[in-house]
Amino acid sequence: MYSNIFDSHAHYTDKSFNDDREIMLGSLRESGVCGVINCGADIESSVFSLELAKKYPFIYAACGVHPEEVETVEADYTDTLSNLAKNEKCVAIGEIGLDYYWRQDTKSQQKEMFENQIVLAKELNLPIIVHDREAHNDTLEILKKHKPEGVLHCFSGSVETAKEVLKLGMYIGLGGAVTFKNARKAVEVAEMLPLDRLLLETDCPYMAPVPMRGKRNNSTYISYIAEKIAEIKGVDPQTVLDVTAENTKKLFDIKK
Repeated sequence: MYSNIFDSHAHYTDKSFNDDREIMLGSLRESGVCGVINCGADIESSVFSLELAKKYPFIYAACGVHPEEVETVEADYTDTLSNLAKNEKCVAIGEIGLDYYWRQDTKSQQKEMFENQIVLAKELNLPIIVHDREAHNDTLEILKKHKPEGVLHCFSGSVETAKEVLKLGMYIGLGGAVTFKNARKAVEVAEMLPLDRLLLETDCPYMAPVPMRGKRNNSTYISYIAEKIAEIKGVDPQTVLDVTAENTKKLFDIKK
């Protein structure tokens, strides 16, 4: 069994865990999971993430508003996030960013909300967790403007885009997609990426890796992602888990 599994991006607040959340979270440690960053997508899930983080010592919260929420978020969202982020178990502002796959008609509002939350993160000296879906150019432009610390989660860009992210000193998060049959870009990025700039993630309950594809994802499945990246890079899977766990602790300033 593997150890030192650190899931840098999860959504255990999702309703798909409503029936067995406590059982699932209570079993993670004995399965080798040493830590989880549970990410908010709106104010409600950010509050819930903090509640989980307070209850489970190995869980940490990220608080933020996802770009899909741009039309429904309250006007004072940055004030609310600022208050939430002052909790010691909040380690990041996220997940935040741009999503042009679902919404093309709110680009300007999305960019404004993204920048507002980056500014807040810098004021609070916190890293950000970035959602970038089919918005690579605008995402990079904003990141180059503000130069925050953080990670591009579930990275879907090219090797060239990944190199620009690395120049900014940011990390890249890879998850189940790297195991998919058609995952050419993700595999190319994994080949290029130095291990010390990589974070592993599930994005659970979504994006379960092969051979669990189609099932509800959870943090223990990171072992399959580590095995695939180890195969790509010619190293031991436990080495991938050890290095990425340290990377996650470093980025999010986790001392344990």
